[in-house]
Amino acid sequence: MVDQPLAPHRRPWTRRALLAAGAGAATAFAGVPRARASTAATTRVGDAEVTVLTDGHLIQPMAFILPDRPEAEIAALLTPHGLPIDAVQPDCNLTLLRIDGRVVLFDAGSGPLFQNTVGKLPASLAAIGVDPAEVTDICFTHAHPDHLWGVLDDFDEPVFPHARCWMNRTEWDFWRAPGTLDATPEARKTFVVGAQNRLERIEDKIALFDAGNEPLPGIEAVASTGHTPGHTSFLIHRGGEGLLVVGDAITNAVISFERPDWHTGSDQDPSKGADTRRRLLDRLAAERTRIVGFHLPYPGIGTVERVGGHYRFAPTV
Repeated sequence: MVDQPLAPHRRPWTRRALLAAGAGAATAFAGVPRARASTAATTRVGDAEVTVLTDGHLIQPMAFILPDRPEAEIAALLTPHGLPIDAVQPDCNLTLLRIDGRVVLFDAGSGPLFQNTVGKLPASLAAIGVDPAEVTDICFTHAHPDHLWGVLDDFDEPVFPHARCWMNRTEWDFWRAPGTLDATPEARKTFVVGAQNRLERIEDKIALFDAGNEPLPGIEAVASTGHTPGHTSFLIHRGGEGLLVVGDAITNAVISFERPDWHTGSDQDPSKGADTRRRLLDRLAAERTRIVGFHLPYPGIGTVERVGGHYRFAPTV
């Protein structure tokens, strides 16, 4: 972990067996890539520029997303919106912030060894003329594969060689703890293996923070735990305006908003995840703060509206 600005460096050309092992399990949900109308959408927070980039999309069985809900209830919720009830294909939206000479990326994408429908971030960066070496900081919401694995390429080399990597202290401690792998269900063990592999490789770039602090000026770390033990959302505030990068605290434009109380299989602590979601939506609706949702329909920028006893996502870009 670092306390001083990072200097450029190179590591030996290596590939780890554990990296490949993580990829093998990830292909279970792989599918055919679909085209995106655009790779970037831009908005502003005060005088700061925010660009949302696509990393592609995931394919997840509904049995994974809503393992405890009867099919009839799922159909009653999703069918009126014209959505399938057997699977979801959430977009992966990466937020890039240019502020005070910094180029800040929120999460690092999936990289090349997760599902074959993701890993598009390098192409999205190239499309807007940003070299990964220009990224000065990466703020991680959490350490799941689609948010962390993109820090390394398929040769085990850092993709963002000069970036300081900011992570919530609780999140770091959880994934790095010796007992985490043994305590994790078999289906998710590759998540732990992949996280530990990558966090070890970037340990000299890591700077830890606590919820409520500002890892960087104008960026507040907001506790949004439940999806993972240290899951963090980031409030970008500038010139009296705000934009919350929610990460995976809110993941679906229908399910999360209309039934925030439903437990989801993607949350490591489903009860806490649901409680966080309800409180976050209530606050966002009251304050009218704009959000960027990592898994909301691309580009995932919008506001939260209260509609009767539930909520609605209102896209603004």
